[in-house]
Amino acid sequence: MYYDLNVPVIAYETTGASQSKKSKGKQPQSTALFTPAQIAAIEARVDILVHLGYNVLAFNQTISKKIDPKTHFNVLNSLLSRLKARAGIVFLKRLTIILDEESEKGFGLVTSANASAVESYDLLSLVPTTAATFSLACLTHSLPSPLTAHVISLSLTSPRLPFHLKHTLVRTAIKNGAVFEIDYVGALGETGGSAFGVSDSGPSAKRNWWAAAREVVRVTKGKGIIVSGGVLAEADYRGTKDVQNLISLLGLAQNLAHDASTATPKSLIIRAQTRKTYRAVLSEPKLVVPAPQELDSVTKRPDSRGSPQVVQLPSNDDTIATPKTTESNFHEKKRRSREHDTSITAIPGPTGRGKEVPNHSPSDTRSPKKKGKYV
Repeated sequence: MYYDLNVPVIAYETTGASQSKKSKGKQPQSTALFTPAQIAAIEARVDILVHLGYNVLAFNQTISKKIDPKTHFNVLNSLLSRLKARAGIVFLKRLTIILDEESEKGFGLVTSANASAVESYDLLSLVPTTAATFSLACLTHSLPSPLTAHVISLSLTSPRLPFHLKHTLVRTAIKNGAVFEIDYVGALGETGGSAFGVSDSGPSAKRNWWAAAREVVRVTKGKGIIVSGGVLAEADYRGTKDVQNLISLLGLAQNLAHDASTATPKSLIIRAQTRKTYRAVLSEPKLVVPAPQELDSVTKRPDSRGSPQVVQLPSNDDTIATPKTTESNFHEKKRRSREHDTSITAIPGPTGRGKEVPNHSPSDTRSPKKKGKYV
């Protein structure tokens, strides 16, 4: 299965002008509308992606303001309800948040009260624009919580990256389960549908994209990278194999380039489901208590003729006697022969008394031990 986790969606937002007496003083809620022409354009883009071989598509909604459960509106819910279902195609909902200096601690991503606003999304993505927000995205927002952001996307078409990609921050983010996203739309000289700030277009955008994408691959060493489209125009879409060949030019091996659009996005989607579980646990453990029953000490075993045979099981205090093996019998016989060879016999001495000497067998050529020092 091939994944494209960045299908940009732009909707017209309308704000309610009339307010009742009860809602006076409150912020007006905004709603997003999709015209029939927009729905038809999105359907055409989906058909192209399906024709190119993609199976999982994530529609992306981008915001550049603080998350407020009272005013935030999920435009993807109304969109997916109006799209026709396709066999074997999975649609996901993704929210991308642009972090800048005016943000208040990551747009409220550290406040659990805002979890209800992002609960309906399958994926959360962050676009850091400063060194402080990049450090915040790697160290804080990648930790397991109901507001965990598993995708870190960078503005690769900017004149230059606004911050340095430190190895410690990147390794920590990957260890926490976050991935770094590369949109191939920048290689075509386009900026995509997300407002990442100041970006070039044309040949300069391509040059910036190649330099920044190579830096991302160098710092991550090819691990924790996903490749997405980020394309708005239908003519800019590319096939799955073309994308792999394009990414391999950045210095990735062929297997890592293949995993960037298959295995890594799959594990990312499974890991993103942990936002809805307790302490990022995928499964809910259940304690199964067996029914009380008495174990019989007699078991029935069929013999060779097929009739049941009763076998008495030993109790805890009994020991099961096992026959001695050939090796143990050999050592036992050797020990007995050694005892027989070292037996004591009496012979008459010169004074008539018996002198006790050890009886050595002829086979034992070793001389008896002498007492005292050797001269």
